[in-house]
Amino acid sequence: MSRSPLEPPERLALLPTTLASAFLTNGVLAGRDGLPHGGILRASIPIKGESARWNAAPVRDLVEEAMHRFQDARTDADAWLAPRLHATLRITRGEAARPGLWNFLALAVAPDYVLWRHMPTVETKDGARREVSGPRFVGPHNDQAFARLWWAAEMFRDGHDYLPAVIACSCQDMIDAALRLDVIDHKPTALALVRVLQGLVDEGVARLGDRVNALCTAVNAAGSTLMYDVIAPDEPPDHDALAEWIVGVDTAPAVPWNRLPEGPADGTARKSSGELLTQMFEGFSAEAPLRDRALIRGT
Repeated sequence: MSRSPLEPPERLALLPTTLASAFLTNGVLAGRDGLPHGGILRASIPIKGESARWNAAPVRDLVEEAMHRFQDARTDADAWLAPRLHATLRITRGEAARPGLWNFLALAVAPDYVLWRHMPTVETKDGARREVSGPRFVGPHNDQAFARLWWAAEMFRDGHDYLPAVIACSCQDMIDAALRLDVIDHKPTALALVRVLQGLVDEGVARLGDRVNALCTAVNAAGSTLMYDVIAPDEPPDHDALAEWIVGVDTAPAVPWNRLPEGPADGTARKSSGELLTQMFEGFSAEAPLRDRALIRGT
């Protein structure tokens, strides 16, 4: 696996998915070949505005620190990087929904991070070459290397408090399963999932990943009839506070590395709703059937 020696661009940009995908050869995905940096920059669309949130250097600094800190435990980087990436970019959900931004981060700013974080560590049984899955560079928000972290921080934070996001990101199955669910957009639902996850961790349960997947499946299935936002209402977010936080990026210091940053003070979830759903989801967790691994193995 090779790391790119190129300096990152000064500013972030949007790289269209169709163009980004064309750069992802087998050699690139396997970490043998470098990306055509100049061609990627020419294919990208500049983002208008002079805001500091579009500077590439702070993001590059974060990923380099993550690779240094977690060189012996790559998956642990998610819980550290997610809140700091969110607090550094300071973008709206609408801006985060543009895949071109994440494509650019993965191909132009930090392709070495994508390879470092998502390259399989175990050889395949059929002897095929190890390579990173294409969607880690160019894919949906729950797969793409940087989008998944930003959205996890966004969905699981409780207003300015990123601690619930850190807990969620400490479990890969929570990120992988929960970010696929529509119900996760309801803040009390997201935070109740985190509380149940923390309870399972504290209990030291076996097969934690299977239990998280079973929990998310049960929560999603029940949500089609229970309508969590009705039985557990929440306050609407404070959009003015979010806008103020975003504008404040131009004078804000770099995010701290040894303590959690603070997110936008756009409102915390209603406590009573979170408690109600936590109790409900604990019941789901206790009753949800786990996958039969014998069937998965085909034995």
